[in-house]
Amino acid sequence: MSEAMISRRALVTGGSGELGGAICHALAVAGWQVIVHGHQSLTRAEETAAAIRAAGGSAQALAFDVTDAEVTRAALDVLLSEGPIHALINNAGIHDDAPMAGMSDEQWHRVIDVSLHGFFHVTQPLLLPMARARFGRIVSIGSAAAQLGNRGQTNYAAAKAALVGASKSLAREMASRGITVNVVAPGVIEGRMADAAFPPERIRELVPAQRAGKPEEVAALVAFLCSDAAGYINGQLIGVNGGMG
Repeated sequence: MSEAMISRRALVTGGSGELGGAICHALAVAGWQVIVHGHQSLTRAEETAAAIRAAGGSAQALAFDVTDAEVTRAALDVLLSEGPIHALINNAGIHDDAPMAGMSDEQWHRVIDVSLHGFFHVTQPLLLPMARARFGRIVSIGSAAAQLGNRGQTNYAAAKAALVGASKSLAREMASRGITVNVVAPGVIEGRMADAAFPPERIRELVPAQRAGKPEEVAALVAFLCSDAAGYINGQLIGVNGGMG
């Protein structure tokens, strides 16, 4: 492992969740110093960081509300004072499902606040430091729902679809500085939310692979996109969905 790799740091928003935790572990195995972000629960973020350290990796934990620009900026300033952040995984996101005809303003705004405004609040302050380092990896976690649609998720699909346009534009802005910006769009992935929403017979209908994906299968792609080997993959939307589309 190179000296440069040993000092590289990656921030994973929503790193205390099931998918986020798998991403944190995959990055740690690849040699990154991982910053595990928890939106509300510092305890869960600490547990993920502790598990990484127990396995021989490097990790720290912190919690802040990505929807609050001022709080986010203050947290990032502290992190940047400790050294550059070379990779950012925008994984923070929430569901608040309802048919649009019965959806409240709060449901619409809250989901978009976390997934889309959170993307801006966390990403924007890190761009110039990445540009100065002439290296950066930004990977945002989208969703198959953004491309295919899903009943009850107009808010979620809107937020995740917006990440694609923002990321493609940002890739064009930052590519000459050695920074890549990509979106990984999972389909039905094992975990509490998917287990509740997709019974086995529904998965067989929806997914050509006839099964839900594993968080580790998404995490493996994220870790690759953060590597030196993926330096020419930029502005892309890559599905991890068992052939859904």
